[in-house]
Amino acid sequence: MRAPSGCLRACVFPTMAAASGSVGLPRCLVSPAGRHSASLIFLHGSGDSGLGLRTWIKQVLNQDLTFQHIKIIYPTAPSRPYTPLNGSISNVWFDRFKISNDCPEHIESIDIMCKVLSGLIDEEVKSGIKKNRILIGGFSMGGCMAMHLAYRNHQDVAGVFALSSFLNKGSAVYEALKKSHGVLPELFQCHGTADELVLHSWGEETNSLLKSLGVSTRFHSLPNVYHELNKTELEKLKSWILTKLPGEMERQNE
Repeated sequence: MRAPSGCLRACVFPTMAAASGSVGLPRCLVSPAGRHSASLIFLHGSGDSGLGLRTWIKQVLNQDLTFQHIKIIYPTAPSRPYTPLNGSISNVWFDRFKISNDCPEHIESIDIMCKVLSGLIDEEVKSGIKKNRILIGGFSMGGCMAMHLAYRNHQDVAGVFALSSFLNKGSAVYEALKKSHGVLPELFQCHGTADELVLHSWGEETNSLLKSLGVSTRFHSLPNVYHELNKTELEKLKSWILTKLPGEMERQNE
């Protein structure tokens, strides 16, 4: 996929010598227009890239997703053999035994990536951004990865979003939440009713189970939308992001 004008200057491709940590993840960055006071980590779906996701969003909105005070980080998942593609190499956050709600999670690969992405969160904290000023989310597999990252490892982030996404039955996320007693980050979910890859009912079930375990959720059904990003969805997401990560003036007025 060809990079949009100016994007290459905002894309980081670290050396593989550091690949064991988050500094080894290539990423595309969209800097805030003003003073940086919050960060958003947006994870792509299977087979995509950080640059690909940014480009897709730009095509849907006819402009970049940008904020006055929020830095957006679009990391790229490492290449690895992916079982649903008969072991072919793909950019995926974790492996899956099959694309099905009722099969076990490939928890080993999920946990490895939780550690890597935790490093990305740590980088933001070290740069001066508080954990409660960081949002994590993604599309499809990226949303699933974000829910594992937040609800199992970083329950003090500002919020989580999952677009056309899912958790398997018996997910480790559900098990972790059964043992949690603190305040949980709010979940924003959108799902197309015509989605044939991750069925709308799967997204609804994920939302209902999380809500039953104490997660405050917002679920938006998108009529006649397939497994794709949608302009209405992204506009709703942007509004929600600003409620969770308000700028300086908004915070002063609260």
